[in-house]
Amino acid sequence: MKNLLVFLLFIFPVNAAIPSIIGGNLIDRTCRQTPYYNLCVRALLSNPHSFDTDEEGLARIMVYTIEAKATHTLNQINKLLDERHLEPNVRQALGSCGNRYNVILRADIPQAIKALQTGRYRFAEQASYDAATEAMTCEEDFTGKSPVSDMNVMVHDISIVAASIIKNIKSS
Repeated sequence: MKNLLVFLLFIFPVNAAIPSIIGGNLIDRTCRQTPYYNLCVRALLSNPHSFDTDEEGLARIMVYTIEAKATHTLNQINKLLDERHLEPNVRQALGSCGNRYNVILRADIPQAIKALQTGRYRFAEQASYDAATEAMTCEEDFTGKSPVSDMNVMVHDISIVAASIIKNIKSS
């Protein structure tokens, strides 16, 4: 009986916490207002700071997620550009993509972060949309599917999620 009681006391708090993580908490409510709910939830649940912040903090986390994904994509682009046997049109498109990802990392992300810090949400939202546009324009630079297609889609979708969260802050 004592073992059962200890077991129940141990397991109950864990079970009680699950609905708050998945259910009606800030992450769930915030992500439901974005076009990519599952991606939003996955990205925020993977960051431990998501559990003790407000909606603006969640927006900041998403902007930093854009930065991480864009950095990874740019590194992959640079690796591909180092390959010797690239077709000229693929090399040119990758070079253009590299420039676009530099814009995301050197202009869009810093603008979004600064705008969030100063409460200028309209500019943070626009910078996030700009990052999404740069990623999709990279994809369109190729005549077929690009070698970084999945990464372009990820940067685009994360950027749209960030912009959606920021838009909701701006509206409230």
